[in-house]
Amino acid sequence: MEPQDTVEFSGVWSPDEVEQFLTETTVPIRVSCRTPGDDLWMLSLWYEYADGEFRCATGADADIVEFLRSTADVAFEVSTNDPPYRGVRGRGTASLGPDHDKAQLKRLLNRYLGGTDSSLAESLLSPDRAEVRIRITPEKLYSWDFSERMRDFESD
Repeated sequence: MEPQDTVEFSGVWSPDEVEQFLTETTVPIRVSCRTPGDDLWMLSLWYEYADGEFRCATGADADIVEFLRSTADVAFEVSTNDPPYRGVRGRGTASLGPDHDKAQLKRLLNRYLGGTDSSLAESLLSPDRAEVRIRITPEKLYSWDFSERMRDFESD
């Protein structure tokens, strides 16, 4: 069974168009969750979309790790930052796991920075820094696209 067979899709794009957008777009995913005190929290993470799931990484001591251990339910959005605005939002479940060899982090550094040859990458890949893999399995994906109504704002 394909992962997208278990996901509810709605909005303007087909499941294949959603996958193409999520694979090609390199803006962070905005993730909303609940804290252990049941307050709302939102943050942005680098992601890759593969096999029907979002794959992220963060430091093991990041607040989001504690929050997701408490409650795995999340909402999220990946959307363009410049007109015409378009994107995908949804909800799902997050799971955590170690990224001992930092393979996930290295893939994200390549995706967002074009490699690991930078001071930021060096800092993130430090042997003293423990890394956690976050996987978000979507249950619902909703696509939206304002390209038509914002056609006067398209950049050249």
